[in-house]
Amino acid sequence: MTRRIRLIADDYGLAPGVSAGILDLLDRGRLTGTSCMTGFPEWAKEAERIKPLCGRAAVGLHLTLTDQLAVTGRSALAPEGRLPPLRALALPVLRGRIGARHVHAELDAQYSRFVEALGRRPDFVDGHQHVHFLPVVRTWLCARFPEGADRPALRGAPTLAAGAKVAAIAALGAGFNRSMQRAGFTVFQPLAGIYDWRQPEKFAAVLQAAVEGLPERGLFMCHPGHVDETLRARDMMQGVREVEFAALASDAFGASLARAGVEILDGKR
Repeated sequence: MTRRIRLIADDYGLAPGVSAGILDLLDRGRLTGTSCMTGFPEWAKEAERIKPLCGRAAVGLHLTLTDQLAVTGRSALAPEGRLPPLRALALPVLRGRIGARHVHAELDAQYSRFVEALGRRPDFVDGHQHVHFLPVVRTWLCARFPEGADRPALRGAPTLAAGAKVAAIAALGAGFNRSMQRAGFTVFQPLAGIYDWRQPEKFAAVLQAAVEGLPERGLFMCHPGHVDETLRARDMMQGVREVEFAALASDAFGASLARAGVEILDGKR
């Protein structure tokens, strides 16, 4: 019996090379979909490129609250107009030093840019550096997508704390899956694909483990793409994106799917 899994690429819209790599993999049938960063000047152009795939591929919103320019400009969230590092966001938000209204305004702006460019709601929502797990974002999700509406699915938190990085993300996402399911959202889980991207040689093994071990409709997150000058200026995660792209595009990956009896879900299921 065929087992079906989801492969979702983060960061569409981060840089032209990243978007091009993701579109290539979608065309090859090696991804279920991608989540979009809508805050950059190129977003309207990138939206036009992915718009024809909506309905065939799952196209989501990648909420961004760290390290990039804020769509809403200067605020308590981004005093100089730039979103803070995660370590400077989580505790201040939890302790009330950054008001929820500033966070919600930024999320509203990113969501509006998605809808305006694509003419539709996102199929799913996740977060850059997993910020959608923060309580202030959970509140926004429930308010933005009230019960009874055509709600997007959500990327779930990892439930197994194997390794320091997974444990840290699981702690950030504690209670997320259960609380958001109780609120009526579909939550994509379990989550695989977390590894130390500073060691790109580990990706192939992480991908193979997901092919062999993810259950039906489990989710594998990834960050493929091509390095260009825009990416170099915006993000520290660079060469590893080429490694991930090459692995996902390879004949060896296709063969491993066939051997395991695994099919990559498309965006319609």
